[in-house]
Amino acid sequence: MPKFEYAPAPESRSIVSLRDSYGLFIDGAFTDTADGRIFKTISPATEEVLAEVTEAGPSDVDRAVTAARKAYEQTWSRLPGKERAKYLFRIARLVQERSRELAVLESLNNGKPIKESRDVDIPLVAAHFFYHAGWADKLEFAGYGPSPGPIGVAGQIIPWNFPLLMLAWKIAPALACGNTVVLKPAETTPLTALAFAEICQQADLPPGVVNIVTGAGETGRALAEHPGIDKVAFTGSTEVGKQIARACRRMHRRNTLELGGKAANIVFEDAPMDQAVEGIVNGIFFNQGHVCCAGSRLLVQESVYDEVIASLRRRLATLRLGDPLDKNTDVGAINSAAQLAKIRELSDLGEAEGAERWSPPCELPARGFWFPPTIFTGVAQAHRIAREEIFGPVLSVLTFRTPAEAVEKANNTPYGLSAGVWTEKGSLILWMASRLRAGVVWANTFNRFDPASPFGGYKESGYGREGGRHGLEAYLDV
Repeated sequence: MPKFEYAPAPESRSIVSLRDSYGLFIDGAFTDTADGRIFKTISPATEEVLAEVTEAGPSDVDRAVTAARKAYEQTWSRLPGKERAKYLFRIARLVQERSRELAVLESLNNGKPIKESRDVDIPLVAAHFFYHAGWADKLEFAGYGPSPGPIGVAGQIIPWNFPLLMLAWKIAPALACGNTVVLKPAETTPLTALAFAEICQQADLPPGVVNIVTGAGETGRALAEHPGIDKVAFTGSTEVGKQIARACRRMHRRNTLELGGKAANIVFEDAPMDQAVEGIVNGIFFNQGHVCCAGSRLLVQESVYDEVIASLRRRLATLRLGDPLDKNTDVGAINSAAQLAKIRELSDLGEAEGAERWSPPCELPARGFWFPPTIFTGVAQAHRIAREEIFGPVLSVLTFRTPAEAVEKANNTPYGLSAGVWTEKGSLILWMASRLRAGVVWANTFNRFDPASPFGGYKESGYGREGGRHGLEAYLDV
């Protein structure tokens, strides 16, 4: 039977109006750098230069923190919660109004498929602002005392895998609680954060409440170590998270960290197999595996191992890799050359250690950063591909016989961010969930998020929670 081919269905780029260059967003306006430099941001799918962006220097960070402090003391912390809520509701509606533009811009700068930006990321961005707007005048009922107050100026550093969504996770609760922020987006994906700065202007947000300083590691370091910051929120690699934690401890400063993961996706013999295979694919190949809670370790009960692997290979053969702006695309581009090199290195090491590597027939584009969906079987617990976060579309498959063995293997990792359990038995799901050392355990699904549900990890996956009532605590003086 011939394979059915979809006609290309590219989303129009004309919806996005890119500037040639972008300054820093400080005190409600875009401004030139005082001591930084200019760098280029590109499309990972084509290596095309999209715009020039400013890398903030220490003086720029100081200006942003000063603006945030002034706005906190003179304006934002003095507003009643219901007045702060009006601004958050306004931002949420503007995100919805500009959703198509933001989705295209995210896929251009990040490399993820447009259907993920359009159907997952941007709707969740708006949902987080709507949700936290509802909390702004109800903080006394959040369970943190009768009159919880803001903590001050928050320094926030976000990664490149979900640029606008991670921004919303950070900024929405901070503003709802009465804090002001200085946010640094990842150096490879600054464009939607800069578009959000325009949204803040459209919403008439008071100057200095939100400040955005673009740049790389040194900009983040300057922000995290600035003496005018009251709290640091970081999402990113475990290595950088440890550095930030040490700096915050030296300065007796509050911080929350959401770091790496090596999640186990556990499939029992009585699982709904078609549903489980879809969950496995979603767990590791969504966003090219650029997900800290990705189900990168598949634990399959031995009795159904052959069935699961055969079904999984059939499903992978139907995935479409290519242009992120094509609505048919399932797997987009790797975000950067550096990340692609890391994925290749660890995948080659997996083969060298004796695991069997398989990818579906897949023609990679000539330009850009690409890696095919990949499965490793015959993986041992000691293999580096089973222990280290690859952060790419690479799945390591292991087996187990009993629930106790599944728990032992799943917990045999320095990380503890998420896990998935697939079985028809509700009692087994509860038994597993109570023993898995993971911040989030999904049952017969994977990668499900809601603003009302807290998210965070244990061990080297960080500490603190984001989202829900629990996520408010990090931005309240209680």
